[in-house]
Amino acid sequence: MSKSLLSIDGIVNLVLGVLLLLFPSGIVDLLGLPPTNTNFYPGILGAVLFGIGVALLIERYGVSKNVRGLGLGGAIAINLCGAGVLLVWLLMGDLSIPLRGHIVLWLVAVIVIGVGIAEIIAKPWRGEG
Repeated sequence: MSKSLLSIDGIVNLVLGVLLLLFPSGIVDLLGLPPTNTNFYPGILGAVLFGIGVALLIERYGVSKNVRGLGLGGAIAINLCGAGVLLVWLLMGDLSIPLRGHIVLWLVAVIVIGVGIAEIIAKPWRGEG
């Protein structure tokens, strides 16, 4: 189960990271996300998310070669912190974005929290799974 969770979590982070790394204004407009006057911060966030995805996949596929990456305990913390802040923004922030932007951000939050909850429930991060 933990291998599947590592794979899913790694792929989700890679996809989010690539989207943010590419971050042309056309994607922002298409998804209805809040505009920014610089690509610096979205690019840095994309690189961090991409790196997390790579670390999760290293953990998934490198164990047999004695190579370690990011374990599920760390992934849970990252998922719940990131999605939690996103939810606060969605619920209390003044995001002047179209409905499609709200839908995209809610989907991201729900998917990331869902993966985090699945990782908590599975308990392989505690050596009990």
